[in-house]
Amino acid sequence: MEKRRLSFLEIWNLSFGFLGVQMGFALQNANASRILQIFGADVHELSWFWIVAPLTGLIVQPIIGYYSDKTWTKLGRRRPFFLVGAILASLGLILMPNSDMFTAYMPALWVGAGMLMIMDASFNVAMEPFRALVADVLPSDQRTLGFSVQTVLIGIGAVIGSWLPYVLANWLGVTNEASVGEVPLNLLLSFFIGAAVLIGSILITVITTKEYSPEEMILIHKAEGEIIEEESSSLLNIFSDFAKMPETMKQLAWVQFFSWFGLFGMWVFATPAIASHIYGLDISDTHSKGFQDAGDWVGILFGVYNLVSAIYAFFLPAIAKKVGRKKTHSYSLMIGAFGLLSLYVLPDKNWLILSMVGVGIAWASILAMPYAILAGSIPARKMGVYMGIFNFFIVLPQILNALIGGPMVKYLYNDKPIFALVLSGVSFIISALLVRRVNDVDEVIETN
Repeated sequence: MEKRRLSFLEIWNLSFGFLGVQMGFALQNANASRILQIFGADVHELSWFWIVAPLTGLIVQPIIGYYSDKTWTKLGRRRPFFLVGAILASLGLILMPNSDMFTAYMPALWVGAGMLMIMDASFNVAMEPFRALVADVLPSDQRTLGFSVQTVLIGIGAVIGSWLPYVLANWLGVTNEASVGEVPLNLLLSFFIGAAVLIGSILITVITTKEYSPEEMILIHKAEGEIIEEESSSLLNIFSDFAKMPETMKQLAWVQFFSWFGLFGMWVFATPAIASHIYGLDISDTHSKGFQDAGDWVGILFGVYNLVSAIYAFFLPAIAKKVGRKKTHSYSLMIGAFGLLSLYVLPDKNWLILSMVGVGIAWASILAMPYAILAGSIPARKMGVYMGIFNFFIVLPQILNALIGGPMVKYLYNDKPIFALVLSGVSFIISALLVRRVNDVDEVIETN
């Protein structure tokens, strides 16, 4: 038995839920620091509040991956996990900007940080089973297309999520001003809309996508020449699987480490960096109209890099086929590095759009190429658990950046968070160089 080749529409529906997941994720990335600052977080503490997100991912991802490999329900193997994740993430999206409602029980800042944790854990519950679903359902020669379509949908969702607060405030007249300690109405509405779209898009994938049954998967694995070994079914197998990870996965781990160290720094410090370095605001200003305008513009910039990512993702399969997945990823990361480094020297907010073009090219590749390379090197029957383990190398650099990022801004950068974005660019350069040593075991390159 072989996997059926899917039409483009089927591949699109297979990943459509990612549009909603990434819309919510984009709202979080562009606005969580802003909301936490509104509730009283100091800029030097921002990365510490963000640490709950990668910490939950470190714990949740491999467990979810393991159980999604072992689970079969009426909804299938992977679909129950990203449906539950979507419901919980939607709850977090609704409650985070409304954390001030709970001040009778604890400070709004702590409630907001808790909602950030719930959101990120829930996104983690949804994301890796989604990636494993693509690898489960698509034959090897359609995987690059599958992950690229996923990246397109991620880009579309992220553009909508990133731009929504700006659009509501500047095009539809919804106010972006609020009293001290309160979240502006344009942000509140954006998070509510994001929650609705997240649930709706996930349901489209759940309804339209058919998974292979466990019996069919066994036949497929045998047809692909995989040796099916009997082993005890235990969550502790995650540790033995970690110890036995393929060489390609170990090599990609370092690529991921520096890529995501850089991304985390950008997400956490973009708002204070742009507000101070471009808008000329004092680092302690978190309530003025200028600060809210800077926050809205950061949303526009994040939307630009996601829009570029969605467009570039269409070309990734052809580029990778021509020059190889490793070179494609390396060149893309280097372009992203120049984009981040240019943030320091460009003269005004409009020029920053050019920087985000470079970041968008890198982001598209980060979301597709490592997974396309990885999928060919790991056993198909353990796709979920290895995708979860692979997430270690996404969350560990974020945890490290969360621990040291704030103190570095305070003591090393002299309260100039723009240098956190410069460090992110340097991290991308290191990642681009490390790609060259990865062994892509099933890469096919056009020679004519």
